[in-house]
This record gives sequence, structure tokens and C-alpha cells, in this order.
Amino acid sequence: MLGGLGLLSLLIGSSGASWRALVSDDPDLASQARIVLLESRLPRTLSLVLAGSALGVAGLIMQALARNRFTEPSTAGTTESAGLGMLAATLLAPGLPVVGKMLVSTVFALVGTLLFLQILRHIRLQSILIVPLIGIMLGSVIDSVNSFLAYRFDLLQSLGAWSNGDFSAVLEGRYELLWIGLALTVAAYLLAARLTVAGMGEAFSRNLGLHYHRVMALGLGMVAMITAIVVSTVGMVPFLGLIVPNLVSAVLGDNARRTMPWVAVTGAVFVLACDVIGRTIRYPYEIPAGTVAGVLGCALFLFLLLRSGARHG
Repeated sequence: MLGGLGLLSLLIGSSGASWRALVSDDPDLASQARIVLLESRLPRTLSLVLAGSALGVAGLIMQALARNRFTEPSTAGTTESAGLGMLAATLLAPGLPVVGKMLVSTVFALVGTLLFLQILRHIRLQSILIVPLIGIMLGSVIDSVNSFLAYRFDLLQSLGAWSNGDFSAVLEGRYELLWIGLALTVAAYLLAARLTVAGMGEAFSRNLGLHYHRVMALGLGMVAMITAIVVSTVGMVPFLGLIVPNLVSAVLGDNARRTMPWVAVTGAVFVLACDVIGRTIRYPYEIPAGTVAGVLGCALFLFLLLRSGARHG
């Protein structure tokens, strides 16, 4: 399915970069088709795969560390904090390169995630339903600050680009930071067993000889960096890190080392499918993949939330 959607993504578009054009006897037509394919279509497809797999794994890590199936960057204030970091970097250091802004965004995302976990520590009733609602409320507060600053300093358009995953502007040379997300995904797979143990609690981790705080810091740092990379490159795809790990675990169980590769693949498939839908539903116009993912993800999130509420009610 991943290969089929990837091929479909390469073929869809308003320009004439079809296979017939690529092998055309007209050298100008063939040259134009190759340029569109190599500089626009291929980078876009690669960015969809890289962002989807990285966000899926980030959601899995956060769910393991927070010990809640409904926790992920967009339901823990991490996404909004990363956007606040991008705003701060743009306002205070407008000449900072993209990598520098990404690092600032990473710090803000990490602080926002730590704030979310700190709030949870002071709440006695931590049911499976209350935890994500707290994260959504925290994210809404941070998003309100973002909107105010963006309105005050005329950055609403930039804020919209960071908060909504739109891959239409991806070109060669504008998506390469996402390869860092792939490296972090591989690193997460190598640390999957330790992340799973850390998610079982500090006492359990210490009994097994695991440095709990070090693993927690490493895991949250990986989540923050993945979120910042995706936000600074293509914008955020909401609910992906929540939906995909839950769907995979429902089939394969909760063994992170076994499910993580499937989470990465399923995340890539989900984002590719959302982008293909957005590019075809109003062809030749486009609906951002983040918007399609938000609609589908919200429906699936409510389904999982209600099913879980009925089970624990």
C-alpha cells in the first residue's frame, strides 16, 4: 500500500509530469516533466513519508512515557509550544537560519511537554480520558498566545503554515531536515525496550537497573525534536501520533520494538492517503494534508475516546 500511494503521489498534480510526458519524443516536454518530477513531486512524496513515519513514532514514544494511549504532540501542548518557538525565533532573531529556528522550536516544545507532565503530577484523578483533555486545554492556551503574537506582529500567515501540515510548497532543498526525523526514528527503535520500561514507572525502572530520568529526558527530547522538525518544515499533522499507534497496537499488541516499524509505515501511509485525498477531491485545487488529517483524525479520536470511555465507565 505504501508503494502504491507513493506512486500515485508522484503522478497526481496539475502540471503535465505524467509517464507519457517523461518518455515523450518532444525533448522540451520530457525535460519539463523530469524537472517537475525530480524537483517537486519526488521531494513532496519523500517529505510525506518522512513526516508521517516520524510523527507516528513520536506519538508512540509519548504514549509510552506518559502511560496514556491518548497522548501525542497535538494533545499535550507540544505542537503549540513548537509553534511558539518558531514565533519567538522569527521575532527575536529574524535572520536565524532554518536549523537555528528548529533548535529554538525544539527547546520550546520540550518545555511545553515538561509543563504538561508537571501539570499531570498535581492532578490526582488521572483517568484515561482526563489526561488528553488537559493536554488539549494546555495546547489551546498556548495557541491563544501564538495567535495574539502573530496578530500583533503580522505573522498570521506564517503561524498558519506552521500549525497546518501543507506539503504543496515542498521542493528540492526545502525538506531535507526531515531526514533527521528518520534518524531519530531509527534511534527510537534501538531504544524501544528502554522506553517501554521507563513507561512502566520510576520504581519499576530502577528495579531493573534502568536510569529512569535519563531515558525520560532522551525520549521527550526525541519527541520535541521530531515535532520541531516537522513544524518548521511542513507544519503539523494533527492526531496522527494518536491514531496510528492505537490502530497498530490493536492488531499487534503493546510491544514497542515489534510495533514501532509498523507504526512508522502506517504513519507514512496515513499522511500519503490524506495528501492524495486533498489533491484529488477538488482537483486541480488542493486541500492541505493537515486539514484532511484533522477531519479524519478527529473522527477516529472521538471513536477511540468513546469506546474507551464505555469500557472504563
